[in-house]
Amino acid sequence: MSYERLIAHHRELALLSSVAALLEWDERTLMPPAAGPYRAEQLTALAGMIHRRRTDPAIGEWLDAAGDVGGDPASPEATNVRELRRAFDKESRRPAELVERITRATVIGQQRWQAARAANDFASFAPSLETIVALRREESAALGPTEHPYDPLLDDYEPGETAATVGPVLRELRDELVPIVRAIADDGRPPRRDVLERRYAPDAQAAFARDAAAAIGFDFDAGRLDTSAHPFCSGVAPRDCRITTRYLERFFSGAFFGVLHEAGHGIYEQGLDPDAFGLPAGSAVSLGIHESQSRLWENLVGRRRSFWEHFYPTLRAAFPGTLDDVTLDEFHAAINDVRPSLIRVEADELTYNLHILLRFELECALMTGDLSVGDLPGAWNDAMARDLGITPPDDTNGVLQDIHWGAGLVGYFPTYALGNVFASQLFERAAVELGDLDAQFAAGEFTPLRDWLRVHVHRPGQARPARALIEHVTGTPPAPDALLRHVRDVAALHGIESR
Repeated sequence: MSYERLIAHHRELALLSSVAALLEWDERTLMPPAAGPYRAEQLTALAGMIHRRRTDPAIGEWLDAAGDVGGDPASPEATNVRELRRAFDKESRRPAELVERITRATVIGQQRWQAARAANDFASFAPSLETIVALRREESAALGPTEHPYDPLLDDYEPGETAATVGPVLRELRDELVPIVRAIADDGRPPRRDVLERRYAPDAQAAFARDAAAAIGFDFDAGRLDTSAHPFCSGVAPRDCRITTRYLERFFSGAFFGVLHEAGHGIYEQGLDPDAFGLPAGSAVSLGIHESQSRLWENLVGRRRSFWEHFYPTLRAAFPGTLDDVTLDEFHAAINDVRPSLIRVEADELTYNLHILLRFELECALMTGDLSVGDLPGAWNDAMARDLGITPPDDTNGVLQDIHWGAGLVGYFPTYALGNVFASQLFERAAVELGDLDAQFAAGEFTPLRDWLRVHVHRPGQARPARALIEHVTGTPPAPDALLRHVRDVAALHGIESR
């Protein structure tokens, strides 16, 4: 009986959370700017309601009474009890008034970030960011003690990971990537990048990207594609998953690969058990696993030559005359171009993780107080020069480019790099079990891979934590080896052989 009450309570919580998710989606897509202040109050009120229900003392009583359900620890019942206990214990350490202050500050922070980015005015955003950083430090202290103040926040997105476990992985990637990127810049064969910078009408981009997202498995009967200042995916409710992108008329890759990325997130959301929505058995394992799905479809599938053997004729037809003088090989080389760039979401596979390491190190320094918000733009530019050899011309293309800090998502960025690591391991294992994936992609067959991921990654929900899931599915614990093999394959396209 206690277990049934526990589940009923969290199903009601899921309803409230889905309402908040819908309000957040609307804020970032359709809401008129003048509605911003009241939207902050709406979301703050909901956050308070949700927090009070998540920390209701009755939950602890129901969990104690449910005890150890026994049997298979990966069963839905065992998964729900274990993960709800973990969430209850952590959430109970967050004061309700702090949750409300954070919600109000981050809703306003997103709105001020969007205006500051458009105006290239970091100073107008800095006070909001100072408030958010101070609140996140306060939250970390409430959740602690921990070895590093960053750890409780990272744990929200990647349970069990810490600055000490993630840092060495990211630095290993930097040690491997920086010399490869420099070698490509100095000695590689540059592709015809201009083919991506011709005129691509946004309406035609949207239609083509939508068709590609549907082909790889995103269900538009249960989802939609819209535009926003920063691409995102929101699993609002069962059978309601929303993805967004932004279109640049003179840069094809930005929107298209953004759609594949967000569609990967959406396919994961749509692959979870809808009957367990809002429960651990029907929820994503971690943001790193979520990012593994988006990065897998975006890069390991979407940038393969075999993918474009199927889609390139359709792309040419979608943009008459634009690519008549461009061969498939030239186009494939262009979308796999490696060169340091300013914008993370438009970065190539090899430099992408360098963007992540930069943000991780800055976040850690903000949380310890070793870096002030006022010094952040300069520290950002110095890190870009160190790792990527370029300096942003302005803050819009530098420290203001991501929405994450305005939204209070401190601790989120490392999950992108972990997602790349996980994706490479999962893709290698899928290729072993499914056979010639390139032949399938060239024939327009993406369902076998999607279904394999649904069985092994999506449907189990939180039955296993991220590291255990990767080892269970692939036979090896998480490690960057598979990603580095893929990186060397990409480097080889540019005539660079690496160890």
